[in-house]
Parts: sequence; C-alpha cells; structure tokens
Amino acid sequence: RSAVFMRSPDDLINTADRKGPLTDVVIDGIVGIGGRVGLRPEAIAALEAVSRDALVVSVDVPSGLDADTGRITAPHVQADITVTFGSHKVAHLVDPAAAACGTVHLVDIGLELPPAAVESLQAVDVAALLPVPDQFAHKYTRGVVGVRAGSAAYPGAGQLCVAGAASGLAGMVRFRAVDDDPGTARAVLAAHPEVVAGEGRVQAWVVGSGGGARSADALADAVSGRVPVVVDADALAVVDRPLPVPAVLTPHAGELAQLLGVTREEIEADQLAAVRRAADRFDAVVVLKGRRTLIAEPAGRVRVNTTGVPWLATAGAGDVLAGLTGSLLAGGLAPFDAASAACWLHGVAATLASDGGPLTAGGVAGALPETVRRVLAAG
Repeated sequence: RSAVFMRSPDDLINTADRKGPLTDVVIDGIVGIGGRVGLRPEAIAALEAVSRDALVVSVDVPSGLDADTGRITAPHVQADITVTFGSHKVAHLVDPAAAACGTVHLVDIGLELPPAAVESLQAVDVAALLPVPDQFAHKYTRGVVGVRAGSAAYPGAGQLCVAGAASGLAGMVRFRAVDDDPGTARAVLAAHPEVVAGEGRVQAWVVGSGGGARSADALADAVSGRVPVVVDADALAVVDRPLPVPAVLTPHAGELAQLLGVTREEIEADQLAAVRRAADRFDAVVVLKGRRTLIAEPAGRVRVNTTGVPWLATAGAGDVLAGLTGSLLAGGLAPFDAASAACWLHGVAATLASDGGPLTAGGVAGALPETVRRVLAAG
C-alpha cells in the first residue's frame, strides 16, 4: 500500500513521473480554504495521472474549490473523503461544490463560533421544532391545514399532497380539488377518510400540486384567507410578486429559473445565490428542491437539507413535501422552520421507505409517522 501527500504541484509532478501503479491513497493539501480558486496547469496535469482507483482524502476542502459559495468555477480535486476542522464550510453543504467533497468528516477542535449564515439541521434541532400536543390539545388547537391540490387531469397529486398533510402533525386536513372536480375529492376521501372535504377555517393553505390551469384562481382564494400559504407546482407559475401573506415557495431548479427569468443551468451553477435572490425578490421562504435542498428566508439566512436518498427522485415526492410543510405551518411553526423541518423529515422518511431500494411517493408519506416517532425519541 502506498500514499502520496499532495502539498504542492511539485509533489504531484514527482508522483506523476513514477512508473507503474501510483498509489492507493492520495492526501490532498495543495490549496487551503484561503487559497485561490482553481489549480495551476501543472497540478491539473499531475492529478490526471493519479490512479482512478486511488482513494482521495482532502484536507478542509478539495483543492481548487471555492469554500464560501458552493459554486464550481475552475478545475479542482474530486475527493472521496474530506476532513474539515471546527465547522462545515459552505462548499461542504451546497451543491455543486458539495458533490466534489465526497463524505465529509468534521473534527471538533473546540472553536466558539458565531451564528452561521448557512446551516444544516440535525435530529435534535428538528425534535425541538416539532409541534407536540399537550394533554389539553384537540384537533383545532393542533391546527387545520387546507389543501387545494389535484384536478380531473391530475387526481393523484391531490391524494399525495393530502398524504403529506395528513401525516399526523396537524389536527385536521380540509380538501378541495383545484378545479373542484368531484371525482378527485371522492378519491381523496376514499384514501383518507379522516379528511374533511369542502370549505372551513384553516391555519394554513397548500396550493398548486396537480392544479393545472385553475391554479391561479385557487391561489387567489387561499391568499384571501389571510393565513400562510405553501405555493407548489402549477401555482408557482402565477407568482410574479410578493404575496400579501406569509408564503413558502417550493420550486425545483427549472421552476426557479422561470420565477427569476434565467436558465436552469444558471440556477444549478450558483444555487445559494439563486435561492437567496428569490427569497428577497418574493419576500418569502423559498425551498429550492434538489439533491441538497436549500431553504432561504428573505433576510438571507439559509438552511441546507442533507437527508434523503437518490431514490427520492420520483414522481409525487414534491406533492408529499408540500402537504407536510403545510401541516407544520398549520401547527404553528414559522415558515422558515416549517419548511426546514419538513425537508428534513421528508428525507429521513424516504430513507426509511427505501431501505436501500426503490420507493414511491406514497411510501414516503406512509413512513412519516414512524420518522416523527424516532426523531422525538432521539431528541
């Protein structure tokens, strides 16, 4: 077994000149977090000569990455493991840079740090946020969430959004199809007999999943109720200014590109800046869904969700997330906390539902009660 310590381009050049298999482990320390972004041509050439089978361990951040933005703008080391000290850096959490860090191991060196502008919730943080009923609670004190989702064209979206909302974190769920299609309502009630169809007072609305062309009307109705609203899917297309109520917008990269009038590629290249810009422009909490979902509030604070599995990239998962977020809003959480906790729970529920293999959006919703039980027990 052999290892190479890459402290400078000269180390790399000497390594590249060796004959035969080069190394089993490469320790990358070429550029520190205060160094210039990118690598010198000599370093790039030498890196290309390192065995593809070698395990690459970077110190602090993979050399060449910008530690503070999450962007990738120049050649860099692709690490399998990154060992960092004191606290995570933005590059460890935010894609696309995070994908270049591999598995990140944080070494606590006893630093006293100020509050971070970018943070990632852990189980204990989520447990502290969850609305737990006391002995005097009833369904109305626990919050009622209204769901305007699904339509004759997309009835399944209504069922999945309700499945997320009816996971037990709110006291009651009311439902109306976006287009008031009776068949959609019947299907929802058949799947969730505890749901109440029709009008009534709510503490939060979820609007847009599978709504189609009638989403604009549904969003206007929800906003007129003067309660917080989660805006998803088709309803996002009609948002062109700040809403008059507290709002959580839940776009993926393509939808956020439309909201900001840029390309999807621009969003994916600089996700942190994009989600902050959207939160500021629309004066709302914005959830940029992705491998590392970002949750931003208008003041600029951002949380990064690191839970979940690749199998979660499946149709209907966003509908479940929207409903879950609405239930936490109705339960009394502030929009930023509701969105952050919902993303975390959604990812952990997906991990349970997957158990190493494929999953469905309905399976994620079904795993939410067990996820909450585990979080509360651990917290």
